[in-house]
Amino acid sequence: MNSESNSISIKLTEDHISSGQDIHGIINLSYDSRYDTIVINSQIEDSSGTFEFVELDGKKIGYPYSRLSIFEKDIRGQKKIAFTARTNYTPRDAFSKVKFRVSIIQEHKEIASDISYITLSR
Repeated sequence: MNSESNSISIKLTEDHISSGQDIHGIINLSYDSRYDTIVINSQIEDSSGTFEFVELDGKKIGYPYSRLSIFEKDIRGQKKIAFTARTNYTPRDAFSKVKFRVSIIQEHKEIASDISYITLSR
C-alpha cells in the first residue's frame, strides 16, 4: 500500500479470474481536502492486454480504456466507489499478474494512491 495516511484504498473482491470474467472493486476515500480526480489504472503485466470498465456505482458504462478518471464533481462527497471491469485478454502463459491502482490527483499531482493485485488465468 502506498496510501498517504490511508487517504484512499482499493479492495478487489476476487483474487483470481479467467479471461472474460468480471472483476469487482471498491474504492474507499477518506481524503477530506480538495482534489480534482480519482484515477483507476489497470495493467496486465508483460502484455498489451487491457481491462474495460463496465460499471461504476451500479451504472453501466462502456469505457474501453485501462485508465478511468472520475471527476470530483461527479463523486459529490461519496466515500465509497464501486466498479466492475472485464478483460478478454488471454495470457500467453498459464497466468498473468494484474495490477489495479487508484490515485487521488490534485492540480496534476498525485496526492495518495493504493495498489491491489489479482491473477488472470487462461
